[in-house]
Amino acid sequence: MQRRLWAHQLQLTIADWLYETGQTHHPIANGLYYENQTAEAKKRAAHFTANQMPKFLGYFERILQRNAKGGEFILGKKVCYVDLSLFQMIEELRYAFPQTMARLEPQHPRLITLHDRILACPRVAAYLSSPRRLPFNQQGIFRRYPELDEE
Repeated sequence: MQRRLWAHQLQLTIADWLYETGQTHHPIANGLYYENQTAEAKKRAAHFTANQMPKFLGYFERILQRNAKGGEFILGKKVCYVDLSLFQMIEELRYAFPQTMARLEPQHPRLITLHDRILACPRVAAYLSSPRRLPFNQQGIFRRYPELDEE
């Protein structure tokens, strides 16, 4: 039971991270177009890439460091839904903020190794190479606006 609650807590933290990422291009209101809030989005994204991304990446890196003796995944020796969510966060952040991720990834080797382990799972790899996997685009939660990823 304690393990399941810990997994739920980690997943809720990922949900917070996901929400904050989406707010970088909709800082005033989700109903407004990005073009109507670009100036505010630049400010929000600058704060996100300088503070929030390193905070969340660091948090999960520390958890993986503490769990290093327990296995290769966030909760031990088996893949769980939290690992899959962390994989997807890394994928999406690489899409939305490639410059920031290139700068931050070397500081979070365990998290990147976890991403690579998930990528190597046969069923995940099969899904990623299938037509069911939609490419990242400007309609999803994670969008690529190059002006929001300026150093």
